[in-house]
Amino acid sequence: MSEVKIAPSIVSADLSRLADEVRACEAAGAQMIHIDIMDGQFVPAITIGAPIVEAIRRTTDLTLDVHLMVVEPEKQVERFIEAGGDIINVHWEAATHVHRIVREVQQRGRRAGVCLNPGTSEGVLDALLPDLDQVMVMAVNPGASGQPFIASVLSKVERLRKAIDEGGYRAEIEIDGGVTLDNAPRCVAAGTDVLVAASAVFNDRASIGDNIRSLQESVAALQA
Repeated sequence: MSEVKIAPSIVSADLSRLADEVRACEAAGAQMIHIDIMDGQFVPAITIGAPIVEAIRRTTDLTLDVHLMVVEPEKQVERFIEAGGDIINVHWEAATHVHRIVREVQQRGRRAGVCLNPGTSEGVLDALLPDLDQVMVMAVNPGASGQPFIASVLSKVERLRKAIDEGGYRAEIEIDGGVTLDNAPRCVAAGTDVLVAASAVFNDRASIGDNIRSLQESVAALQA
């Protein structure tokens, strides 16, 4: 198994110190920064926009993993590519022409991902899976940090892992929502490549660096 990537989600970061927090993630060995874009329509909350992504891009060379939790994502894709997003993820449930969006992202030289809510079957991606760079499996209902992990999605990860491996596809599997030290090993054992962690990284219990290293250590034995 290749090295599992840790993608701290800034939805739980201290936005007044965002540059410092992103640099702390980078120093601790995180490979990606996960950026949740919420519009108050597809999900109840409203978070940040493209100017913050631009600011993060100026702060780090890490992969910026942009998660568009918005209605009509096709209208937002270009702006977040221009802002510096490396991976543009759209929700299957929010987009009418998902394949068109995927192609647009890839034609612009970026990686394309599709997100699946907990109640959405991985089977909806059967025809699209060969073209994807990433599949994001939501382990909580999208829209708020700190929700409990929905363990039943691990069987979805297992089925995706089997389909990707048997098909020889390139897509990585990312799991987002409720990731902790306790369940991270189960996520990786099921076939996850990327662990998105919000409150598990940004909290008052330990430093950002210590929390990232703890997550890395929790799955290290499974990567041998």
